[in-house]
Amino acid sequence: FNMDTLPDFSDREKWTHEDLLKEIKKRDIEIKQLKGRLNEQSNFETLQKSLVTNLSTHVLPPLQELPISEIACGIGHEAVARYSRQLILPEFGPSGQHALCSSSVLIVGCGGLGCPAAIYLAAAGLGRIGLVDYDVVDKSNLHRQVLHTEDGVGISKSVSVKKAIQALNSTIEIIPYNIMLTSTTALDLISKYDLVLDCTDNVATRYLLNDACVLADKPLVSGSALRFEGQLTIYHCEDGPCYRCLFPKPPPPETVTNCSDGGVIGAVPGTIGCLQALEAIKILAETGTPLAQKMLMFDGLEGTFRTIKLRGKQPLCEVCGDNPTIKHLIDYEQFCGASANDKDNDISLLPKNRRISVEDYKALIDSKNQHLLIDVRMPVELEICSLPNTLNIPIKDLEKTTNINKVKMVLSNYKNKTIFCVCRRGNDSQRAVNILEKSLADIAYEIKDIIGGMTTWAHRIDPSFPIY
Repeated sequence: FNMDTLPDFSDREKWTHEDLLKEIKKRDIEIKQLKGRLNEQSNFETLQKSLVTNLSTHVLPPLQELPISEIACGIGHEAVARYSRQLILPEFGPSGQHALCSSSVLIVGCGGLGCPAAIYLAAAGLGRIGLVDYDVVDKSNLHRQVLHTEDGVGISKSVSVKKAIQALNSTIEIIPYNIMLTSTTALDLISKYDLVLDCTDNVATRYLLNDACVLADKPLVSGSALRFEGQLTIYHCEDGPCYRCLFPKPPPPETVTNCSDGGVIGAVPGTIGCLQALEAIKILAETGTPLAQKMLMFDGLEGTFRTIKLRGKQPLCEVCGDNPTIKHLIDYEQFCGASANDKDNDISLLPKNRRISVEDYKALIDSKNQHLLIDVRMPVELEICSLPNTLNIPIKDLEKTTNINKVKMVLSNYKNKTIFCVCRRGNDSQRAVNILEKSLADIAYEIKDIIGGMTTWAHRIDPSFPIY
């Protein structure tokens, strides 16, 4: 009790019976609160004694052999209080916590997958987290890359994630790498970490990380997310396959879709990123069964998870097989025929005389020159923005006879049989020109594409057009 708050019982004339009853009730409440605090302290001391007892049987490596922050590995009063909910798990316990705080993970990609993975690994008390991303935060990232903020638009993603997870857990070591991982830098960097998370969005980097992890003998926790679906597996773990065992050759670049083109619901990479963190924790703490030689598949629309078995390690694999031929990292952009990033890359399929700038097309509209404009985007994209008097035929359906006949029918009413094709960025529109020229070869049409598509139109002609 605080003696200063006790009533002055010497002056009895000022105290009525009711005053005394109120004072007794007040003190009863204080006694209950003190008993509760006493019980909490007792439980805390019991847990701490258990921790010390368990750690006394665990052989710790010499400090000089463990270049992890000493603060992170010191499991004292504050650490027990912070991690107590996972310390009391029989499958994890103090040994699991020590394993985590003595380990390091390299997260490649600080986007939709990397953000949730990083925050949960930091919360769990990992010793060191490396963050690799050369990109800067863009407003279009914010719906799914949830550690970035509006105020952080324009700054390095790796620095942005470090700031967020450092605010959650200041006891761990966090190293941002504002670089693009390449064949010259990957192996040296990966060799400094115990485990790697592939949180990227392009095929070339997947092959790069796979080969580097095999050569450095590190497990690779790989996640992906697109639209409403996500996938998760672990390569080069427990004698399981590597990425090349399953996909010896890269897919044609034109068949690959990323989030920028295909879209994604933000909660899907959030789900997969959390599961990547969980798999990393299981591997490092040596608990549970990792997703080696298995792939978890998540369907967000149906709300279902299923796990399929993958084929095992392949003896003829070029990087992890019995007689590997890949013994150093190669040029993965050349190997895949695509850039090692998820940026929108412009293509050039048409000569200048078969293309028109947005400025010239705007002048053509203003002059009321008769023509047919075909927008080859998906219908949902036209709901976001579109130019007037547009015929919508998605690029994937453009070669169908019914659609070619539709184009011919519309143009039959035109004196000037000129066609312009438009898309989001000016890539599919070039493909559309080639398709239409073949399909309409029997009629003399002038067919051109609009350079830069709707994105360039928004930048140069109409800023009110949304950029997506």
